[in-house]
Amino acid sequence: MLIRLKGGRVVDPTQGPSSVRDVWIRDGRVIEAPQGDEPADVVHDVSGKVVMAGAVDVHSHIAGGNVSLARQLLPELHVSEDPASAALPFGTARWSSWEIGRLYAEMGFTTVVEPALTPTAALHTHLELADIPIIDRGALTVVGNDDHFLKLLRDGESRDAIRDAIAYHLKATRGLGIKVINAGGPAAFHSGLRTFDLDDVVPHYGATSRRIVETLLTAAADIGIPHPLHLHANNLGVPGAVDTIKATIAAAEGRPLHFAHIQFYAYGKDADGGMTSAAEEISAAMAAAPNITADVGQVMFGPTVTISLDLMKQWSGKAYASPKKWTIFDGDAEGGGIVPFHYKTSNWINQLQWAIGLELFLRSEDPARMLMTTDHPNGGLFTWYPTILALLMDKELRDRWTAVLPEQAKARTGLMSLEREYTLEEVATMTRSAPAKLLGLPDRGHLGPGAVADVSVYDDNPDRVAMFTGARLVLKDGNPVVRDGKALGWAMGRTHQLSPDYDGAMDRRMTTYLTDRFGVGPSAFAVPDAAFGERENFQVEALLK
Repeated sequence: MLIRLKGGRVVDPTQGPSSVRDVWIRDGRVIEAPQGDEPADVVHDVSGKVVMAGAVDVHSHIAGGNVSLARQLLPELHVSEDPASAALPFGTARWSSWEIGRLYAEMGFTTVVEPALTPTAALHTHLELADIPIIDRGALTVVGNDDHFLKLLRDGESRDAIRDAIAYHLKATRGLGIKVINAGGPAAFHSGLRTFDLDDVVPHYGATSRRIVETLLTAAADIGIPHPLHLHANNLGVPGAVDTIKATIAAAEGRPLHFAHIQFYAYGKDADGGMTSAAEEISAAMAAAPNITADVGQVMFGPTVTISLDLMKQWSGKAYASPKKWTIFDGDAEGGGIVPFHYKTSNWINQLQWAIGLELFLRSEDPARMLMTTDHPNGGLFTWYPTILALLMDKELRDRWTAVLPEQAKARTGLMSLEREYTLEEVATMTRSAPAKLLGLPDRGHLGPGAVADVSVYDDNPDRVAMFTGARLVLKDGNPVVRDGKALGWAMGRTHQLSPDYDGAMDRRMTTYLTDRFGVGPSAFAVPDAAFGERENFQVEALLK
């Protein structure tokens, strides 16, 4: 089928300056304009509209055991009393799988990555991901803190053995990349430690956090994983954490590294140890290290819930639970915590966190290296994205928000002095081409020939919140899935994965290890195609050569 998007303003910096032109699609892919007078089978008149590729989110907690536990802990945030449509099970339940897919699609997002795929709960996570309609998904396999990996380091195993172990986990879990969370912290927590820095040593294993990160950087390169190691660094939320980030950048030694939710580390200390913005320091450090990328983890206001495998942070954070209920659970590097939290406009620290996130965006020299996230739901819900974009694009709107900042927060941030306003082209880079490229999805995030026909069409509305909240039209693989700001139904996307090769001896080693440690073999943790019925649920992506 030949489809024509007629007369829109195409905003896609990968293809050159923005211009009014047609976009042509055949059989789910963008193509060059056909030669001759071949008529289109379907014409969408998008004159006066803004046309972009479908947006991509690199870090959003949308599936898995922690997400399910959060729903159970906080039913008041997730349960709707409205009856659901028989055709859409749980379709009106707030933050159900249907709601996640619908809300993302209506904003023009077509690919979203879950950043915490634990190997022992891989099947559970993928089954939940598969229930999210409309959008494509992916997940990052959590590695680096488990007993097996730490034993490899302690026992001085070879570089090849470590590569094969990480490749084994990546393939078995059907991950799109690898992530490490507070490297060494969970094992240290098991031994009674409650803080853990880059050069602290994991008891019983003899490895520092630095060594874990450096080893995983090497393994990621050896395997050929396109997405850089996705790092939840040490000392999240601690005043002075900026020093941890700068030390970790140095430890990467020029190798690609991605910092998750970096806003939570952009905290300096004043002479009295109080929190100040270190966004300028973080920005300078990143400007000097072109191998580094980050997503912001923007804080927004209102009730939410923090979801993390960082046992140390969640243990300390439980004192601030609002409402006063929480759950902490332990496991072999796969424990975590669910702690509800309320970011309040009356709290100067919360106000400062909000300002620091915007500072990071506005101080970043390259929108391809500072990506938009809220660390959903940790810093705020992903439904805040249109408001974040509006704040970045409109200095007057920012001024209205910052006018109510308490003096204690104003004195500790440089946000008010920043005049920069994001352009639509910078928005397209930050939310489309850059995250797609970073994830190793070369046919996403742009509208060049050969790209998957994931397309978002917006009214060019000066009210940017309204503009980005409800897309006028969204195509997924060339098919309409949103029209006039409303999702059209239960279309299903795919889950992106990698499938690296490794020495077959690792299968035998892991079978022995899992049987000895858990009393069950690898099949207990497998993610078989049969679990998804007759659906072709997965799409394998290429490794770097």
